[in-house]
Amino acid sequence: MMANVDVFVGNDTLIDPDIYQLWLNGNTAHEAASIEQKRGNLQQYGATFNMLLADVDDHFRTLRILERYLKSPDKLSTQLEIQISPDQQNILIEKYYEFDPAIVREILGKKLTSRHRNALDDVSEKTRIPLRSCRRQFDNIKRVFKAVEEMNGSLVENIKANFLLSHELAQQYAAIVFITNNRFDLSKKKLSYLTFTDFVHCTNMMIAHWSYSSQECTDHEDNDVDLDKDFLQDLREVKILTERENLDDHRQLIYKSSVKAKMSPNAFSDVDANFKSFSKILINLACGLNHSKDLRDFFLDILEKIIEPCRASGWLVQDVQVFFHIYQETSQHITALRSNQNLANVWDRYLRVTGSCIVQMYHL
Repeated sequence: MMANVDVFVGNDTLIDPDIYQLWLNGNTAHEAASIEQKRGNLQQYGATFNMLLADVDDHFRTLRILERYLKSPDKLSTQLEIQISPDQQNILIEKYYEFDPAIVREILGKKLTSRHRNALDDVSEKTRIPLRSCRRQFDNIKRVFKAVEEMNGSLVENIKANFLLSHELAQQYAAIVFITNNRFDLSKKKLSYLTFTDFVHCTNMMIAHWSYSSQECTDHEDNDVDLDKDFLQDLREVKILTERENLDDHRQLIYKSSVKAKMSPNAFSDVDANFKSFSKILINLACGLNHSKDLRDFFLDILEKIIEPCRASGWLVQDVQVFFHIYQETSQHITALRSNQNLANVWDRYLRVTGSCIVQMYHL
């Protein structure tokens, strides 16, 4: 009895980008072929559905072989099983490690354990992204985290070197690694309005100004993953700014800056009535960051203690931008800080990140 066998012969392997994306999305070969059929590809080439399915099957077999090299991208260029051009290798790696922001937002801040991996069914249902794709993205994040968490040097550069990713994608992974390593709590329902982009902005600011590799760090250790503990300890000293004469001094500096003309009436009225309590909140948040719980709750505290009261008082986004710019700029002229340059630098370092995070988070 004769058997029908489909044979594909080639030299350099060509990967159809549409089929590759369907594979990355977690579709089966039959599902992918059906999607390709609906796109009109059968009519375009005069092929039958079985011919299309055979082609998709062949692609999927090739991709399953390639996947073990995609998990270790530096080995892709040296493997001899499948010939792929360097340009296509770069595209395959970049696409394999790209992720859906909606999935990452659900994972962000959680431990990368098997328990959370097993709970990805809920993430899949919530985001309407196939479970296979959710698992691939979770595994990629865990793989990157495990590879770079103990490395010295720039997180972004380490990720680029080990996984051959673009600078933009490496920056996004760096933010995930930083949040995971420092165990920020992002699980509260109030924080659900914040996007992955919001957290990338805030964490990259922290890496630049609060980590051991920041230029402001006195014990420069060239380490992006951990926060500068000396800086967090020094923040306790800003408690002196809650003393009445320092609050009055700062308030007068704020008024001399013509802030009234730059803010909406509602926002300025709130500043005028509540400047001291507002300033004390910022100072007390700073003083508590050396405690692990307060650090984990950084984003929630900003939301509850600063953003929500500002929203309730009718502040516009522009008001927030103007106020924090002026607040930071004028604080350097407070008498207590002019006579203590180290404390002035610590306070400026804190405000630069906190103010930027508040502005970024100030949306619905």
